[in-house]
Amino acid sequence: MLRMKKLLAVGLMISGFAFGQVKKDTLEKEYKLEVAPYKAEKKVKPLPLSKKGQVFVFYGWNRGAYSNSDIHFTGNGYDFQLNNVSARDKPTSFGIVYFDPSWFTVTQYNFRLGYFIKDNLALVLGIDHMKYVMKQNQTVDFSGYISDPKYAGMVQNGQVNLADEQFLTFEHTDGLNYENLGLEKYKNLIHKKNIDLVWSYGAGIGVMFPKSNIKLFGNERSDRFHVAGMGTDLRSSLNMVFWKNWMIRAEVKAGYINMWDIKTTLNNKPDKARQDFVFGQVLAGIGYTFNTKKYN
Repeated sequence: MLRMKKLLAVGLMISGFAFGQVKKDTLEKEYKLEVAPYKAEKKVKPLPLSKKGQVFVFYGWNRGAYSNSDIHFTGNGYDFQLNNVSARDKPTSFGIVYFDPSWFTVTQYNFRLGYFIKDNLALVLGIDHMKYVMKQNQTVDFSGYISDPKYAGMVQNGQVNLADEQFLTFEHTDGLNYENLGLEKYKNLIHKKNIDLVWSYGAGIGVMFPKSNIKLFGNERSDRFHVAGMGTDLRSSLNMVFWKNWMIRAEVKAGYINMWDIKTTLNNKPDKARQDFVFGQVLAGIGYTFNTKKYN
């Protein structure tokens, strides 16, 4: 009997030890936790001219070309139209004037301020300071009437010769100012370590705020800023961005201008002119682009 009790006690001890080992192994398997190391999300600096919140500024110079236009003049004692009048731009000779801030309005310049309202889409405020000069050495068709016999006598066979400047001088040289707001879509074409090539295209609309230099019939010359009409355009540009910030921009633009309230005399007489024409423009300059958000 005593022998049986000892065997039973030994058996219970062995089974308890075995059960404890199984339970321990099971718990270790069931409750063992694997803790992965924490990795912070790395923010990557975006490409230039690509992300919402980015900004760019630009300053450059332009050359312009204009279609022929019909210019209609009205005032006390006259109402007439000169047909198919040709004009050109008036670039300033290259020199220090292009870099001296006190003379910047002398050149045909462009300014842009752009803000990316969405990824790859920018709202752009622009000033296009173009210059428009009627070619003086031309004979144009005339229709209408002039009550002053001196100037009416300059019309011969339905035409008037403008070469001697007695009949008319006509310029928007300070200038043909197109104040515009545009939307531009951007696409990165080439991305290297320190160079990006970005293409853009878009359209704009704005007001014409010329300072017209006009002398009609020997009257005192009109030379004042005035909201004269509106313009609209299509544009496309290539932007070479260096070190993520500095850029060189080249742009082409084509548009339409309609000015129905051009002041032709210095005083507040009802004298005015109206014209509309198509224009083309090429421009180039330098700029700077930056992020308004911080990135690692």
